[in-house]
Amino acid sequence: MSIVTLLPFIVLIGAMFLMTRSAKKKQQAAAQMRDDMQPGTGVRTIGGMYATVKEIQHDTVLLEVAPGVHAVYAKNAIGAVLDDAEYNRIVHGDDALDVEGTVVPDDASSLTSGQADDTDDAKIDLGKKAEDDASPKEAEAEEAKADGEGDTK
Repeated sequence: MSIVTLLPFIVLIGAMFLMTRSAKKKQQAAAQMRDDMQPGTGVRTIGGMYATVKEIQHDTVLLEVAPGVHAVYAKNAIGAVLDDAEYNRIVHGDDALDVEGTVVPDDASSLTSGQADDTDDAKIDLGKKAEDDASPKEAEAEEAKADGEGDTK
């Protein structure tokens, strides 16, 4: 066998090794993050719920969802451990982010304010015409169809 025939298999095995290695590193980082949790820290679950850690067990975590409301979650359900400033900003709205630069408006109305409307386009009516507004030819054609003589030859 020559090296040329084995080269695709070697490349494939190398790619698989690199992919599993990076996935394993991500899993280890997530496990380390979950192990670093302490009671009183803010967390975000994988479902997007923000809560405070009250108690940590071997495989479970007791979270305080709201004052006086507790829920038991699996440790694997914790998506991120947040620092105090970020948790308070998200949950309580404290210390809004200071954004420098251009502020993007929520709607497009402020983008067009101050500009004159140069075009005087007539509005197009896309509604159906009422039967009273039908043209006389259409009315005669419908009467003929009602008599049975409309489209027959």
